[in-house]
Amino acid sequence: MKTLMSLLTIVFAALIATPSFAQTSGTSPAIGTAPVGAATAPTGQPNPQEMMKQMMEMSKLNENHKLLADMNGSWNYSIKMWMNPDPNAKPQESKGTATRKSAMGGRYFTMDVTGKLQMPGEDGKMKDMQFKGMALEGYDNVKKKFVSSWIDNMGTGIQYSEGTYDPASKTFTFTSEMEMMPGMKTPVRELLKMTDKDHIMMEWYETHGGQEKKTMEIAYTRAGKK
Repeated sequence: MKTLMSLLTIVFAALIATPSFAQTSGTSPAIGTAPVGAATAPTGQPNPQEMMKQMMEMSKLNENHKLLADMNGSWNYSIKMWMNPDPNAKPQESKGTATRKSAMGGRYFTMDVTGKLQMPGEDGKMKDMQFKGMALEGYDNVKKKFVSSWIDNMGTGIQYSEGTYDPASKTFTFTSEMEMMPGMKTPVRELLKMTDKDHIMMEWYETHGGQEKKTMEIAYTRAGKK
């Protein structure tokens, strides 16, 4: 919203400031073909026609949005988490469901996640806790990157990630940074591979003390499939 409002403000300001728009109707200047970033009129003012043309071009869907759309649907998942500092300790395991769907005409994709986690209570004993999470994903045509944000009921922050896609391995790679405690920032690398139309594998890596370690793995299976 901020980006759109800023752009519209510039466009309308330029409409007023650009001399060509003081001409009579039917004498508007021809639309140029200047590349992105070169949308300026001879007066030095932003060329509103070119800016609007670029904005519309940047709003179009492409094959990258189709990649995300292919993951729409209902999923069951099983998760493994390596939270114990002992490398020989067994991972914590749980299950849940996820629903992915398109938003804004296929420009964005939402994912709602529900499950249970074993977490220590106030008495220090492990107990089941309901987990809720939500993701918003898309492909940013301006940045030429996949983008994702994540929130859940285990914190109050919003995690933002940017990523790329490797068609050879059919794998998305996202990078981000977590700050679970003030000043404790942790680099994160997430791999998301759609092994086929009904199965997705996610691997989550964290870097602590300069060493990267896999701390989570999620296997998704499309609901109704075995």
